[in-house]
Amino acid sequence: MNPISLILLALAMSTDAFAAAIGKGSSLHKPRLSEALRTGLIFGVIEAITPIIGWVVGQAATRWVQQWDHWIAFTLLVVLGLHMIYNGLKHDDEEEEQKPDQHSFWILAVTAFATSIDALAVGVGLAFVDVNIFVAAAAIGLATMTMVTIGVMLGRVLGNVVGKRAEIVGGVVLMLVGATILYEHLAA
Repeated sequence: MNPISLILLALAMSTDAFAAAIGKGSSLHKPRLSEALRTGLIFGVIEAITPIIGWVVGQAATRWVQQWDHWIAFTLLVVLGLHMIYNGLKHDDEEEEQKPDQHSFWILAVTAFATSIDALAVGVGLAFVDVNIFVAAAAIGLATMTMVTIGVMLGRVLGNVVGKRAEIVGGVVLMLVGATILYEHLAA
């Protein structure tokens, strides 16, 4: 795999995580760069691990992963999005300052996993291409970490504009990411 293809692959694998990060950033109370980097690191590591897992699993799991990856990602993102919308509506009368300063590791990890299931399938495909999986995984992880960090900070701006409804917007964004993943796979 040539360097340009590797860069494009890494960027493509990070777009879902970028959109989810905007939602995560908008649901936080003025996230700092350190929180954006923490979120980016969690997403980046998970996004780097999943193609390696896919690569190890190889041809045997190709049919299952390709048949179900979009449904798994869709379900996880819709459930997380509904949870965020519920929390946004539940806290309707509270001030902006009631937003959390950071998301729990587990919420971020589940969201990162949901947006990286397609990378698992890509890893399976990479098992049959002349590519160093560790270099590819590192490129995907680095691109995701960078895009998610930017996404959280962009979400901060969006959160200030949207105000109390930021968590609802974040939930809708996650659900739209899930619906887009489902649509892209069903339309193909």
